[in-house]
Amino acid sequence: MASGAGALSEGPNPAVMGTYGRFNIVFERGEGSWLISNQGERYLDFGSGIAVNTLGHAHPDLISALTEQAAKVWHTSNLYRIEGQERLAEMLCEASFAEAVFFCNSGAEACEGAIKLARRYHFANGQPERNRIITFEGSFHGRTLATIAAAGNPKHLEGFGPEAPGFDRLPFADHDAVEKAITDETAAIMIEPVMGEGGIKAIPKECLQGLRALCDKHGLLLVIDEVQTGIGRSGKLFAYEWADIKPDVMAIAKGIGGGFPLGTVMATNEAAKGMVPGTHGSTFGGNPLGVAVGCAVLAAVLKDGFLEDVQQKASRLRQALAELEDKYPDMVEEVRGLGLLTGLKLKPAVGDVVNACFEEQLLTVPAGDNVIRLIPPLNVSNDELSDAVSRIGKAFEKVRQK
Repeated sequence: MASGAGALSEGPNPAVMGTYGRFNIVFERGEGSWLISNQGERYLDFGSGIAVNTLGHAHPDLISALTEQAAKVWHTSNLYRIEGQERLAEMLCEASFAEAVFFCNSGAEACEGAIKLARRYHFANGQPERNRIITFEGSFHGRTLATIAAAGNPKHLEGFGPEAPGFDRLPFADHDAVEKAITDETAAIMIEPVMGEGGIKAIPKECLQGLRALCDKHGLLLVIDEVQTGIGRSGKLFAYEWADIKPDVMAIAKGIGGGFPLGTVMATNEAAKGMVPGTHGSTFGGNPLGVAVGCAVLAAVLKDGFLEDVQQKASRLRQALAELEDKYPDMVEEVRGLGLLTGLKLKPAVGDVVNACFEEQLLTVPAGDNVIRLIPPLNVSNDELSDAVSRIGKAFEKVRQK
């Protein structure tokens, strides 16, 4: 064993595979919208673990749900019924379009499961040749071989061998191109209501309505990826609701677990009819600990007035960011987003601004298209919103001086 094993080093530890460019900081505890480092420094968390910490850090309801379940049973596998899993599935179905739920652990798994479900649906209908899925440039659906192929980002594909087949990627918001791309082999159309990693690009509701109409016309499944937007992030429980449509299949993760790894594939019974025993599975999916936390998260978000409060906070943040744009026209090109998934398209390099925000003890997340993401907990206070915008202004001043 290496000398000093178990102790934190001065910088990145070579024992951890270097797949991330990490800030040299360790957080040992959190309180609501704040993270506290092992040096006692307080950081305002507007990254939320990349849209994960729906209710912030150390929320008492989530602590209670997890500790209560931890004293009972941690894991049984899906060889047996899991009471909390059935309860959470019922809650999700009652609050959405869905009639059936498959549990997994992450957004990538949820999107992978949605892809398999869409292909299996047509197989069950006697049309196995219908296995291609239309996706969109600038999207992000995860890091598995199938999901990086679905999104087609060259940086994510490089070095991983032949690209997984079965995806037709099209330009964003080109309805005619989508219809022309539909063939006898097309199974589904897959899209994020807001392209998170792609630069916080909200899909106009008319586009989503148009895709729903194309799916109905051609017998396709509409697959919505709400891994980042789901569970209240948009100001509604799910972002598809803003477009007054219903998908056939939906992938969620991140926010549903409030910090505990949890994801789901949700579908209508018709869409899911091919998913019979043996067709898909997950050892840890729907684990008793995860679904206990998921039930607590969903119960909190569905309380009267919670989502309306998210909408009000989102409006307040949007207005403050618009004022920031007016004050710093050399820094901000555009304010983007939906609900509390907000982005600033920047003129300076996004990395410079993220680093300057970090120096102001504000945590943010970079995205594509030179965008900085602001993703606070949904129960963030108005004072914390104002504080964050103030810190961004100070970060802009630092970037100006460099």
